[in-house]
Amino acid sequence: MKQLMEKRENDNETTVTEFILLGFKSFPELQTLFFITFLAIYMVTMVGNLLIAAVVLINHHLHKPMYFFLGNLSVLDTCYTSTILPRILASIINDYHRISFSGCFLQFYFFAFLAGAESYLLSAMSYDRYLAICKPLHYVTLMNNRLCVQLSLASWVTGIVASAFTTFFASQLTFCGPNEIDHFFCDYEPLLMLSCSETQHTEIVMSVLGSACTMPPMILTFASYVCIISTILQIPSNSGRSKAFSTCSSHLIVVTIFYGTLIIVYILPKTDTLRDLNKVFSVFYTILTPMFNPFIYSLRNREFKEALRTTINHFVPLSRTQGIQPQ
Repeated sequence: MKQLMEKRENDNETTVTEFILLGFKSFPELQTLFFITFLAIYMVTMVGNLLIAAVVLINHHLHKPMYFFLGNLSVLDTCYTSTILPRILASIINDYHRISFSGCFLQFYFFAFLAGAESYLLSAMSYDRYLAICKPLHYVTLMNNRLCVQLSLASWVTGIVASAFTTFFASQLTFCGPNEIDHFFCDYEPLLMLSCSETQHTEIVMSVLGSACTMPPMILTFASYVCIISTILQIPSNSGRSKAFSTCSSHLIVVTIFYGTLIIVYILPKTDTLRDLNKVFSVFYTILTPMFNPFIYSLRNREFKEALRTTINHFVPLSRTQGIQPQ
């Protein structure tokens, strides 16, 4: 595919003005299946997360720390998946894989911002559950409204600042050769591989920022769940212990997939095998995790399900009775 280049005014180098996201083009016979699958995932993700945000906002008895964080996570996941999936769907249906230079780095900025924010927000949610289960007598005092806002705001700000630095350093690289990105979105590792300038310092900065956005929240998250599991083991009732383990294990599965795939892609040494699997691992933390979060964190919660049922019953009977005319 012909590359779009433009000459620099003062030298003989060419610079890339657009990139080509190869995505899943290597499987032409599966394009229809990919489109249907990704469209279904996108619809489920959007409906699930927007429904959670609406129910938490409407029901005043859900205005608690746990659901405050859940509402933040739903809004974040709605933006997160919208940064990646619409572009994939458009490229499959239109067979148009080009993205401008500025558009590529804009996508990378929002992806990095939202991924970093989610990493810290998940740790804040685990800390909230730790206080609720391990220190129930002090929970109301410790997890007050001010701390909730501070933890949530810190998550968003951390993502914004970290992504600003990573995007700035990546955008300073020179791209004068191939412009085909073997990925389904603009990620920094494929971009570094295309750069014709020295990338060692940029790689160091990216690794440091990637570690800062992944390792501390991951350690806090798993430490919280270790304490939670330890407390659960002391529950005398078998049914209560089993229920608590079920909820805790589902949370652990989701955060393990999210943090684990992030670490594999951004922190571990880049062997040839890992490079080949990066696209597969990226699907987990960019596409699947935002879809699973609504089911894991809310639809398994009895209080939330009651609020959801109440909300639906409040609007559905109204719509039905409006269609009934008096005899």
